[in-house]
Amino acid sequence: MTAGVSPPAHAELDGMLDELAQGVATWTAMPLEERADLLLRTRTAVDKVSRRWAEVAIRIKSTPLSVRGEEWLSGPYIIMAGLTRLAKTLRVVAAGGSPVDGIRTGSAPGGRLTFKAMPLGLQEALLFNGLAGEIWMPPGVGFGEVRAGAGLGTLTPGDSGGVGLVLGAGNATLIGPYDVLYELVAYNRASILKLNPTFRDLHGIYFEAFAPLIEANVMRIVNGDIETGEYLTSHPGISHVHITGSRAAHDAIVWGPGEEGERRRAEGTPLLTKPITSELGGVSPMIVVPGKWSDADIRYQAEHVVTQRIHNAGHNCIAGQSLILSSSWPQRSQFLDAIRSLLDKIPPRAPWYPGSDRKMSLAEQEYPHAEHHGGRLLVQVDDSTSDAMYTTEFFSLVLGHTELPGTGAAFLRDAVHFANTRLDGQLGASVIIAPRDRKDLGPRLEESLAELHYGAIGVNCWAAFAFLSPTLSWGAYPGNTLDDVGSGIGVVHNGLLIPNPERSVVYGSFRPFPRSWLGGESTIAPASPVYVTSKSNNSASEALTHYAARPGWSRIPQVFRSILFP
Repeated sequence: MTAGVSPPAHAELDGMLDELAQGVATWTAMPLEERADLLLRTRTAVDKVSRRWAEVAIRIKSTPLSVRGEEWLSGPYIIMAGLTRLAKTLRVVAAGGSPVDGIRTGSAPGGRLTFKAMPLGLQEALLFNGLAGEIWMPPGVGFGEVRAGAGLGTLTPGDSGGVGLVLGAGNATLIGPYDVLYELVAYNRASILKLNPTFRDLHGIYFEAFAPLIEANVMRIVNGDIETGEYLTSHPGISHVHITGSRAAHDAIVWGPGEEGERRRAEGTPLLTKPITSELGGVSPMIVVPGKWSDADIRYQAEHVVTQRIHNAGHNCIAGQSLILSSSWPQRSQFLDAIRSLLDKIPPRAPWYPGSDRKMSLAEQEYPHAEHHGGRLLVQVDDSTSDAMYTTEFFSLVLGHTELPGTGAAFLRDAVHFANTRLDGQLGASVIIAPRDRKDLGPRLEESLAELHYGAIGVNCWAAFAFLSPTLSWGAYPGNTLDDVGSGIGVVHNGLLIPNPERSVVYGSFRPFPRSWLGGESTIAPASPVYVTSKSNNSASEALTHYAARPGWSRIPQVFRSILFP
């Protein structure tokens, strides 16, 4: 049960799967209130190891001192926030309500129902001032249908989802465990989590953090290699597979490797005979709508773009890779110069994810005239260059920029079409637009967002804020198939357990306070502590993590102090 650093033997894995089968039977007999209590006990256990969790992640990644807060936010913070939200959802359903009761609704183009799912409550409104997130349903789906299905597996608590395999990602420490939590609550499915080898040293900490779930026999955590994954994937005791990783890894599991896999794909006879869901990344666009910006706007939005690219050394499935600018924008060169200056100024950060050096070398081969800035590549892409920047997720410190003509609604329309048709994947996109230009576009902005076929969209914020929110959905835009899986199939996080959402859209402010007020925005939020240039990156991330451990009014002042006086 407590497999360590080395891959467990097959007999040990068999025993774990037997224990999980017993555990899921206990889970399906467990009242929803007791399930909520179990999740909150797990939150307490995570809190006890949160500092060691972050410190080990920092060591694994050699995270620079100035941005070590990344490992608090993308580890214990979001796990504890997610546990809190899922426990609330369980209690709402236990009391006879629906998770969407009291959530403000709205509409989006194409007959789409929206749920104002972030922030929820006054505390969140204060902590995340300046951010507002919505879940968009597919066209034609009504409130009654959503309310009837919201809660997913909590509505049929006695129905077992069996035992699943979660193949954990190797870039962010929260992903594998959070996927297990979602499988458990949304589908009544116990899971064995196979860690990516990059996080083998976290096994012991994970074992302590999730001890209540392990003791309840609904979670197991193992290290392992490819052979371990193959054994578990084909095991008759596994009823479902979930993977966060690359499309190549997904296809090798579904169809098999090499020529045999291609033959199976052509014949439509997958090697994997059980259901699989996935999140597989892609090339994320950053669309900049041209406007008249101040020098301060140029600098701030350059920080925004650079953060999207170099956060976590570029090893993010949601990292902005393709910057789409207007050739008609007079400030285009000034904006690119600001990006160059930041890339040169920010301390170097060595790529740590296995294979990233090969990706960097590939980018240099494809773009021999790429600019080098502090160990990062800046690449201009046009019809005379390789289109690898559009078709390859480089997963490293490579930022491409391309130009399309036009301004206003015409530019945005063409940029959306370009992103949909030229870029690989459908996971996340962002649109940067000044308040005046947003006002001028009016409803045409929302119409363009509806046409932008990505599972998460950030307007004046990184789409990763949907990933960091426990109430919003996370996954590719729907419609992918096993044969053409794109950025994956299905969603996770989704703490309101809304059935089959189409996407999440997060709106941020174009300027930080106090410039936001001077420019007509109502936010009182300063510059985001998530930015790689933020002086409060470490202090704010740690304070938010402590808040997530025991949410309450008494902990909010410390969060504000950590942001304003780092």
